[in-house]
Amino acid sequence: MLVVMNHDAADEDVRRIIETIEEMGYEARPIPGKQRTAVGLVGNDGKVDSGRLEALPNVQQVIHVTQPYKQVSREWREEATVITLSNGTRIGGPEVVLMAGPCSVESEDQIMTSARQMRDAGATILRAGAFKPRTSPYAFQGLGITGLELLVRAREETGLGIVTEALEPDMVDVVAEHADIIQIGARNMQNYPLLRRAGRSGRPVLLKRGLAATIDELLLAAEYILSEGNPDVILCERGVRGFDTHTRNILDLTAIPVVHALSHLPIIADPSHGTGVRAKVMPMARAAVAAGADGLMVEVHPNPDKALSDGAQSLYPPQFEELVEQVRIIADAIGRSVTRPLAVPA
Repeated sequence: MLVVMNHDAADEDVRRIIETIEEMGYEARPIPGKQRTAVGLVGNDGKVDSGRLEALPNVQQVIHVTQPYKQVSREWREEATVITLSNGTRIGGPEVVLMAGPCSVESEDQIMTSARQMRDAGATILRAGAFKPRTSPYAFQGLGITGLELLVRAREETGLGIVTEALEPDMVDVVAEHADIIQIGARNMQNYPLLRRAGRSGRPVLLKRGLAATIDELLLAAEYILSEGNPDVILCERGVRGFDTHTRNILDLTAIPVVHALSHLPIIADPSHGTGVRAKVMPMARAAVAAGADGLMVEVHPNPDKALSDGAQSLYPPQFEELVEQVRIIADAIGRSVTRPLAVPA
């Protein structure tokens, strides 16, 4: 439920709404906006006396949110959520954000080389896994804490933001300590204890769509994170399982405009996992930006032929440089721009 205030409502009127909601046994979430001030009621069990709220001073209307996801929906918040990182990157605004890097942190030389190449090409966020959920238990599982420490070193040298994955609730704190964005991977989209813990982490969360998840299921998974008090969630379309063997997955670009219509949260695309084939990554990345994606997450490796994971879908650095230039043209054509490259630290 959403209590919308008149434009001239005073702070005292808003406080009275909050106090009344809390007296009724529910949680109140103030939602300031450019056009209106609203107060969300969390925990609606269908027994709320909306008339009591409607009768309070300067209440314009009480809206019953119809979607099964509440705080994620456009009904709850009309304005788009914009998430700002410490290096100035803004996700969800008019700029298209570039997140790029290898699938895994493999060594100090590999990740430092990758970070410099990604920064020089125009990315502002470095993606790389320190902990890797692999289909086979015998495949490379990542460097763990050492990998996180190397990512911090890469950030210190290049200024890039860091996004990396947490695999279980007990891992969230250590990832949050090192990373700028906590990634929840496709296999964990419905790991509800992990989602709740990420919602209490104090860090932005990048939530990937599950391998066979509907859009509503993705938004409901995001609702778990917001329900714990974390409004900074970035959704990611990374492909769903299909029956054709020519690509690893089916990159559902329709999800981008659908999510924008249903939710205020930003959504990016991962064409690397969405296709699983290097030759398909660039065209699908271009298409994702044209469809309105707020950013791209692209796997790039200094030497894909020797990558310990996902080398077949990783771009060579010169290919990523070419992609960045192409994306800039597409973004400009639809009235957007690509996030400005970071300045080289002195």
